[in-house]
Amino acid sequence: MSESLASLLGGRSGAVDATIPPLAFAAGWLLTGNSIGWGALTALAAAGGVALWRLRQGAKPRAVLIGAFAVCVSALIALYTGRASDFFLIQIASNAASALGWTISIVIRWPLLGVIAGAALGQKTRWRRDPALLRAYSRASWVWVGQYVLRLLVFVPLWAADQLVALTAARVILTWPLIAVCLAVSWWVLRKALPSGHPGIRHPELLEAP
Repeated sequence: MSESLASLLGGRSGAVDATIPPLAFAAGWLLTGNSIGWGALTALAAAGGVALWRLRQGAKPRAVLIGAFAVCVSALIALYTGRASDFFLIQIASNAASALGWTISIVIRWPLLGVIAGAALGQKTRWRRDPALLRAYSRASWVWVGQYVLRLLVFVPLWAADQLVALTAARVILTWPLIAVCLAVSWWVLRKALPSGHPGIRHPELLEAP
């Protein structure tokens, strides 16, 4: 297994891009005397700039538009409530939904790490016919549940205290750096969970799963 999950599941660009609008929101908010309106406009301008840049680089329009739409909704929520930290409500809700979704996927024996990696490798669902690989993907998927729970443990108290600057800093630290750690640890868990002599994730042993 010479490749890594990082190379298989994608690089850091998406995670880095996701931190730019929140940083822009906080900067606009601070530089204009805590104006949520200016913070929202700055975030939208940043999201638009990132979207155009990625489209010019050949990124998939759907993924780019989803990211820009999420920033728009976040800005509208903050404007509606008049509370700057509410800009992060979408992020908090997304992490809660992701933690729940990944947990359910493990319980029902369709671990999302296997689903994503299998799709990336063009295996469809063949990996599920390999009991050892199914077990390894399940164990490694718990690492991803952990990263979402960690974000919630940090984000929710900061949001409740309306600490926008600290929340923004936490968003930056717990995006690409945390994902990088998560990729490395889940890859290690995946490899350790596979028995000696297993051909690896690209070559599932097509047996009937129990």
